[in-house]
Formats: sequence, structure tokens, C-alpha cells
Amino acid sequence: MRIRKGDRVVVRTGKNRGQRAEVVRTMPAQDKVVLEGVNVAKRHTKPKRATMQGGIIDKFMPMSASAVSVWCNGHGGPARVGVNIDDQGRKQRVCRKCGAEL
Repeated sequence: MRIRKGDRVVVRTGKNRGQRAEVVRTMPAQDKVVLEGVNVAKRHTKPKRATMQGGIIDKFMPMSASAVSVWCNGHGGPARVGVNIDDQGRKQRVCRKCGAEL
């Protein structure tokens, strides 16, 4: 999985198609990502302690990593991610279309 926490992505399929968001969490074992403000479910919770308030809470639910693409600012669209190795031997993620670093 080439999507990382903090990446800007665009949703490619499903009810949230076309929305852009930031990756909050990745789950490589399940091949899922959690996006900020996308795929939101309502969670009804009871107050557990004196300070915690109960009620209806918005919860960001995971979605398949194959349903999102990394957003490239170089050409302003969704990108396929490639890997280049620089002079020091470090791997860098790059956009396959324009070559910009992601």
C-alpha cells in the first residue's frame, strides 16, 4: 500500500466519489484507510465518566485503499504512485504522470 498518513487523496468510487480529504490513519493489514470527513457514521454513546458527555458522535469509518488515489498538485489530478531512488539511496514517492514528488 503506497498511501501514507497525511496524504491528500481523492475518492474514486462509492457514495463519496469526487471528495478530497486527508488520510488520518492507514491499516495495511486490512488494506483500508480512514479519511477526514469522508465515510462518516453516527455513533450513539453513553456517558462513561463524570466528565465524558454522551450523545451522537460522528465517527470516521475505514474504507478500502483501492477506492482512493493520491492527489498530485503537480498536474492537479489523481496520481499513480511510483518510487524513485535518489543519489543517497533513499526511496522517494513520485507521480507517474508528471514526475513530481509526493
